[in-house]
Amino acid sequence: MSNNVDMSPDEFRKHGYELIDWIADYFENIEEYPVLAKINPGDIKAKLPKSPPSKNESMEDIFNDIDKIIMPGMTHWNHPKFMAYFNSTASGPGVLAELLSAAFNINGMVWKSSPASTELEEVMMNWLRQMIGLPENFWGIIYDG
Repeated sequence: MSNNVDMSPDEFRKHGYELIDWIADYFENIEEYPVLAKINPGDIKAKLPKSPPSKNESMEDIFNDIDKIIMPGMTHWNHPKFMAYFNSTASGPGVLAELLSAAFNINGMVWKSSPASTELEEVMMNWLRQMIGLPENFWGIIYDG
């Protein structure tokens, strides 16, 4: 295993497909998970190394850690029986859009830093305004920290 923190395009494809398959299986079988985590404070920390790894972990080990360490500590907001707070369910298209957004690694804070992001946001916010029946003079900016 190399100490390179990035991966080749072929490795990215391979592990990307594996992750998409994992997510699709998660969405398909979400009802099999408990809605709330059945762990105690500190359980996750106790299973994680005390020091950072000295070399890269294999993706197989990372996927195993997700299943064995992370998943038991998850509250499953997409679970059909999750009724707390606000249920902001992730959709397949939303997850794929987040993946694309992460790949672009943009900061759409102003038009100059990302014209496409800024203009797409303006159009989509106008669509949202129309979809919920607000008047044309109703507009604004969503600030997300």
